[in-house]
Amino acid sequence: MRAVFLIAAAAAAAAVLAAPARANDVLHVGKASATASATLPVDVGLKMGIFARHALDVQLIDFEGSSKMHQAMVAGDIDIGVGGGPEMALVAKGSPELAVCDADPAPTFLGIAVAEDSPIRTIADLKGKKMSVSSVGGLTYWLALELARKEGWGENGLTLVTIGNALPSVVAALRAHIVDAAYTSTALAFLLEEQKEGRLLAPASSYAGNIGGGMIFATSHVLAEKPDAVRRFLAAWLETIAAMRAHRAETVAIERAVTGFPQAVQEKEFDLTIGMFSDDCTFDAETLANLKRSFADLKLLPEAPDMAKLYTEAYLPKH
Repeated sequence: MRAVFLIAAAAAAAAVLAAPARANDVLHVGKASATASATLPVDVGLKMGIFARHALDVQLIDFEGSSKMHQAMVAGDIDIGVGGGPEMALVAKGSPELAVCDADPAPTFLGIAVAEDSPIRTIADLKGKKMSVSSVGGLTYWLALELARKEGWGENGLTLVTIGNALPSVVAALRAHIVDAAYTSTALAFLLEEQKEGRLLAPASSYAGNIGGGMIFATSHVLAEKPDAVRRFLAAWLETIAAMRAHRAETVAIERAVTGFPQAVQEKEFDLTIGMFSDDCTFDAETLANLKRSFADLKLLPEAPDMAKLYTEAYLPKH
């Protein structure tokens, strides 16, 4: 009987080993910017194996701007997009998606950079100057309008120039003095400081409140077809944020491999921005109120939307 039992056990074990392993769920994930600190947790989570531990096969695609990323979501090319809060206006316009995580309420990773030889020394010196932004209707565009509003400069207080968010374009515009200042990532401003070519005048967080600086969107299709995969993605994202806080050196090394920034620049950027990430992805009242106002400021919508219809917290981890 013992021999029979051993044979049966061996056969059962062989059957288990021969059975195909359950494949991880594939999610096509887009980043509105390849190097912005708000989107880098996807790269960090992938490198640390956190998404894989949540049974996810994340296929990452980088975009140069939020508009192209959301076009890919509409086309069904990606399932999840990591962008910014003002993009919720696209949901209000009928884009088949919802915001599912307010990842970075404050836009700490964005700021105003000027050339090293610029006479501009204070925010007040910007009045009437040319400032580059990523795109019309985007987050940097609104932040520039908000700065003019808070400073009391009026609608024509700044001349906004759209040049995209590619780092070479920003650097070239400042070097050639095509613009007087550039709304860009604080990391680029730190790089310009390192190279003695520019400096950070002020981070956006010095005057702007919560605006959903980083936000995660999911298509209606993936929410319907793979709801559990979306839940696991958000759980993995939050686990990644916790790992980043606990492993500074490893995180900086992973981020450097993506951004190409020098060690000192990436460390400075990490120390500035690590505190901006939400611990639970919930949508705070200040973010929603500022976004609602931004839609009117940017003339993105004919009337104020019902914000509750633009996002959901149903896929967040339960605490």
